[in-house]
Amino acid sequence: MTHAALVTLLAPLVGFLVLVTLRRDASERLVGSVATGAITLSFLAALVTWVGLLHRSSREVTVTLFGWLSTGSLHAPVALLVDPLSVTMMLFVTGVSALIHLYSTGYMQGERDFRKFFAYLNLFVFSMLVLVMADNLVMTFVGWEGVGVCSYWLVAYYFDRDSAASAGKKAFIYNRVGDLGLLIAMFILFSHHTGLGYLQIATSASTHLSGTAATWVVLALLLGASGKSAQIPLFNWLPDAMEGPTPVSALIHAATMVTAGVYLLVRMAPVLALSGSGRTTIAVVGALTAFVAATIATSQKDIKKVLAFSTISQIGYMVLAVGVGAYGAAIFLMVAHAFFKALLFLGSGSVIHSLHGEQDLRKMGALAAVLPWTYPTFLVGWLAISGLPPFAGFFAKGAVLTGAYAHNKTLWALGVVTAVLTAYYMTRLFVLTFRGRARYRDTLDAEPHESPAVMVAPLVVLAVAATFAGALDLPWSHQHTLDTFITSTVGVSASTIGVSGTGQWTLALIDVVVALLGLLAAFSLWRSSTARPALEPRFLERVWYWDDLYDRGLGRPLTRVAEETTRVDDVVVDRVVEGVAGRVSASAAGLKKVQTGLVRHYALGMTLGVSLIVVYLVARVG
Repeated sequence: MTHAALVTLLAPLVGFLVLVTLRRDASERLVGSVATGAITLSFLAALVTWVGLLHRSSREVTVTLFGWLSTGSLHAPVALLVDPLSVTMMLFVTGVSALIHLYSTGYMQGERDFRKFFAYLNLFVFSMLVLVMADNLVMTFVGWEGVGVCSYWLVAYYFDRDSAASAGKKAFIYNRVGDLGLLIAMFILFSHHTGLGYLQIATSASTHLSGTAATWVVLALLLGASGKSAQIPLFNWLPDAMEGPTPVSALIHAATMVTAGVYLLVRMAPVLALSGSGRTTIAVVGALTAFVAATIATSQKDIKKVLAFSTISQIGYMVLAVGVGAYGAAIFLMVAHAFFKALLFLGSGSVIHSLHGEQDLRKMGALAAVLPWTYPTFLVGWLAISGLPPFAGFFAKGAVLTGAYAHNKTLWALGVVTAVLTAYYMTRLFVLTFRGRARYRDTLDAEPHESPAVMVAPLVVLAVAATFAGALDLPWSHQHTLDTFITSTVGVSASTIGVSGTGQWTLALIDVVVALLGLLAAFSLWRSSTARPALEPRFLERVWYWDDLYDRGLGRPLTRVAEETTRVDDVVVDRVVEGVAGRVSASAAGLKKVQTGLVRHYALGMTLGVSLIVVYLVARVG
């Protein structure tokens, strides 16, 4: 099992190294085969690791590779922690990544820097695996930074476009703000002698951390998670990140990297258990983010922007689940979301591919007839995220809302309203894309076409997964489910939520009703219209003016400070430097006059010098 875990981690790294050493003129087929093969091997090894873990009495295995940081009381080896939580992450990260790699071989065909693109993808998957398999926070931070820099490269892949370059920088800077939170959490933990290994934290946190210290750690972790997982107040980098290629949006900004913050919070559950106020703050941030992002998604015109805000909203649900202690529900939704959101992003990529790059929902319509594979698979993703049974989204979102109901009725109500909005904006997207009049004929010269098989096959696999993934953690049954599998890691089971069987059936019925309400409302409003200004206010289209607020409150004032600093540099620093240089230059010009080049002048100078020395010595003797 330990060898399989190593293969899981190292296969993407080997793929990256092979890709960067290939000749620049290597064929796209070879590049795609190497990249996809490396991730597929990693997924198969993760399966072997999972099976091996199931047959062990101990569900926590540490694989130490070599010593790394060791100074004073800080010991952070390069080691892997193989347990139910990390194996779950390994499986869905590598599985979804393999499908997206395969899809990318068709989607990116003919693009420049084809080899570089897949090298970045492989390096990203390696970094993500370092993050989720790490034995300690220091090594996790290495993977955390690795996925950040890979995200920057891939978001700004079309670097010759100003919008893409700006989006890459925005994502990078917002994530660095979040990284500060993770560093502060590490510093506090270390200063309180808990150690930075996850097993050490689990056993010593309750002993060494006071309630106040635990709260500060939890809030710092929340800041880190807000940056990486796009939560309030650091969520608005994610929509701009849609400037990257669509497979990047599916892999990094829907299925894997943006869930890293949620994973970190679940991993640190022993610390969260020590701070009730900290957990409440997490729950409130998650619920508000889910609601705000859902309202914004209702007014977006770009198909990928709708899905981007949908991702923020769904991750808000996961953070809400963490805050109310429903850790199993958070991971369940994370896995289900990886399936149906990757499906939706790749499906949107297929739509964009068929329309030769068009992303405006108002210029689509009636694509169901010309996309015989994309249409039904996208339909599955739409129903899954809308929360209708028997699709995975119904069970996963229902588990989160049940946990919220048991913890705080207000947060549950906000989650239910968000569920209505989710069904509404996803139905709006679906209707504007696939139903109605073929508006693309007004602007598109060529007829749309279905994507090649290499792009369609991942859609089919993801559609099957989005349909049946609910079986991973069916409600009201907690034997051999995902929840019981990870209970040993987080110490909290969904079976302890405290809602009766009748109550759970009632909540499930409410989930179905609100999903149908949002779905029917959107159908009736958008089946014959492409623009409803009253339902698409500028306030929502402009993201609640969040970017404007940051621009006016931070961007412009800091720009003015920078401009004033430039003036100080010009007026003070430059003049001082130039003045010193001028004095040195003037003195050098004066000294230059004594260098005549005439021997008689030098002889006279020597004679006068010797004479002065003799006079001085005689005077001293006298």
